[in-house]
Amino acid sequence: MLNSAIEQILKQAKTVAVVGLSDKEGRPSLKVASYLKNQGYHIIPVNPKIDKVLGVKSYPDLASIPHKIDIVDIFRKSEDVLPIVEEAVKIGARLIWMQEGVINKEAAGKGIEAGLEVVMDKCMLKEHAKLSQDMKDKDL
Repeated sequence: MLNSAIEQILKQAKTVAVVGLSDKEGRPSLKVASYLKNQGYHIIPVNPKIDKVLGVKSYPDLASIPHKIDIVDIFRKSEDVLPIVEEAVKIGARLIWMQEGVINKEAAGKGIEAGLEVVMDKCMLKEHAKLSQDMKDKDL
C-alpha cells in the first residue's frame, strides 16, 4: 500500500515525465504511459532515441523539458537510475517512481534526502488503478 503523501501526489499531479518511454507496441512503458494519459495526466516522453510517442514530443532528458514535472516515472535499468534521480531533484519534481523491477537504494536515498517522495519496484498503472478502485469503493 502507498503512503498517504504519495496518494495525495497521485491525486494532485498533472504532469508525468516517463523516462525510457518506448514507441514500440507491447512495451510496458507504452502501456503504462497510455493508461496514465487516459486517466488525464499530461505525459512527457523522455527518450533521446525517439521524436514523438502518444502524439507528444519526446525530450532527450529531464533538464530539456520546458515546464514543471510532478512525477518522474522511470523505465530504465536499476544501475542507470541514479543520474535520473539527480536530474529529477534539480528540476524540482515531487515524486520519483521506479517501476517494477527497478531497484536502486542509493538513488532512492538521494531522492528522499532531497525531500522527494520515492516509490521503488512498483507499477504506477497497478497502484493508480488500486487507488482509483479504493476511491470508487468509498463512494458506494
